[in-house]
Amino acid sequence: MKRAVVWFKTDLRLHDNETLVKAIANSDVIIPVYCFEETQFETTAYGFQKTGAFRAQFLLESVADLDKQLRVLSSGLIVLIGKPEVEIPKIVQQYKAYKVFAKREVTQEEKQTETLVQSELFKLRCEFETVSTSTLYHAEDLPFSIKDIPDVFTNFRKKVEKESVIRTVFEKPLSIASPEIPTIDLPTIETLGLVAMPIDQRAAIHFKGGETEALRRLQHYFFESQSISNYKETRNGMVGADYSSKFSAWLALGCLSPREIYFELKKYETQYEANESTYWLVFELLWRDYFRFMMKKYHTKFFQKAGIQNKGIAVNKHNIEVLKNWIDGATGVDFIDANMIELKLTGFMSNRGRQNVASYLCNDLKLDWRYGAAYFEQQLIDYDVCSNWGNWAYLAGVGNDPRGNRYFNIEKQAQDYDKNKAYRKLWLKP
Repeated sequence: MKRAVVWFKTDLRLHDNETLVKAIANSDVIIPVYCFEETQFETTAYGFQKTGAFRAQFLLESVADLDKQLRVLSSGLIVLIGKPEVEIPKIVQQYKAYKVFAKREVTQEEKQTETLVQSELFKLRCEFETVSTSTLYHAEDLPFSIKDIPDVFTNFRKKVEKESVIRTVFEKPLSIASPEIPTIDLPTIETLGLVAMPIDQRAAIHFKGGETEALRRLQHYFFESQSISNYKETRNGMVGADYSSKFSAWLALGCLSPREIYFELKKYETQYEANESTYWLVFELLWRDYFRFMMKKYHTKFFQKAGIQNKGIAVNKHNIEVLKNWIDGATGVDFIDANMIELKLTGFMSNRGRQNVASYLCNDLKLDWRYGAAYFEQQLIDYDVCSNWGNWAYLAGVGNDPRGNRYFNIEKQAQDYDKNKAYRKLWLKP
């Protein structure tokens, strides 16, 4: 009997999951596992938690939902806590697995963990196979090699749209042959070293983790509300659930596949209409791909102050009090403060808000942009390593912005996007 371990990471879904499909095709028995990695709950060099309470809660819900979905298919999820390079080999020995299948990583810390796991499995004569499952376009289908990807998004987009094809989705398995998997033993927020935080009632959307909720949101945004048809006009909104797709949190943990979104969108266009708004969602998914491919190209440069441009930027001496005022929404600039309070109390902020608070930290406060990126890493439910650090580097003028320093006039932005002060009134009220 060929037994294989499927190590779920940020691909917590059964639909369009090539890793799982490959494992099933090449094995007789499947052992699905998820590991809560110790390192993901440590404090970073910037003094923030790597994973804050909001994202941890969403993660716990997503893992629980995956277990539930697996049990419908006669399987289940084994939950591990610790170092993957210690815990995964134990499971391999326990079940005498010949191979571990996992999602392929691109960023430095995740790659290091992958390498450690691989070398421990090698000692057990167990194979390790990784599969690329995160992007809309597969890296192998791009019209250039990773090292030749243009550093300007528009050049990348035009060539990819013209010359590349999006692969079809993988069907969800109908059943999975697994040994009897014990009832799931999930850690609590507290055992992960965090303090549970209730989400403020003013939150634009109450995110619930898991593939079930992700597919429900997809149906709602496309077919029930048809909000997608106005996405381009409403995407800079700041109040309410449907001004934007809000898919990002489920995409970040892989509860939703970008290709699933794309092909559902194509169905919507056939049934209702294709317009600038429906195209714009694909445009945003392309940006997401782009940052992931950029990480593959530049590795650790995205985490350095000078970024991929190797550019010296003038910053003020680090001032904890100034940074704290920014975090607490106590800068005295009402538009910035409203956005930062929303982030602090809900784990979410609109795209428009993110650009403004990042510009303010970099250009007005002149603080090291990486503290902003690290705070977002702790705080955002939809934190995605590539998009977060790629976007912050972009706003700081050391990333993929060909124009260099991108300064936002905060007063003008507030006037343009919160003309009647509805957003500020919502978040600045005591």
